[in-house]
Amino acid sequence: MFEQAFKNIDDILHKDAGCTSELDYTEQTSWLLFLKYLDALEQEKALEAELEGRYYLYILDPEYRWERWAAPKTANGQIDHNNALTGDDLKDFVNTKLFPYLHGFKQKAEGPDTIQYKIGEIFGELKNRIQSGYNLREVLEIVDGLRFGSQTEKHELSHLYEVKIRNMGNAGRNGGEYYTPRPLIRAMIKVVAPQIGQSIYDGAVGSAASRT
Repeated sequence: MFEQAFKNIDDILHKDAGCTSELDYTEQTSWLLFLKYLDALEQEKALEAELEGRYYLYILDPEYRWERWAAPKTANGQIDHNNALTGDDLKDFVNTKLFPYLHGFKQKAEGPDTIQYKIGEIFGELKNRIQSGYNLREVLEIVDGLRFGSQTEKHELSHLYEVKIRNMGNAGRNGGEYYTPRPLIRAMIKVVAPQIGQSIYDGAVGSAASRT
């Protein structure tokens, strides 16, 4: 599921004037996946709160939630193309409203360990490079069809994302970091069997920029 979706997204971005390499494809896919995943997480927490008789306070205001700007739905669960932003309207919303709003979380956050601060940090470093709002609309509809509910889906997404990161090294630019494959990580954990409270020395940790 994810492999074909990533290929379709790359094909669309390849045609866009603002995306010129594998690095751009990965970067632009990343922020969209992040917002889709955040929406799924918030929906799950809201449902848990409802079942427990609690009130859930959403992180994002209604206007900036995935279901409002990225993928509004009809009563039968299909994309509502009459209300979905596209073209210049979509691009302008993302560039002038969505990104500044998300970046603003860094100043409003209670501390650096909060998800609000992390959202602000992420969107302070990124910018939307997709110049065609019609291309962006196509990509949004592909991303909206992805699901992250099961562990199998999460592992597949992680594996394919790491493949994309490796491919960035072929883009003729400093593509970034390389990560230990998830199957190897799971095998190492099984063998070492770490317990809570123990410390593990990793002499080949590299930059330690990614923690698993």
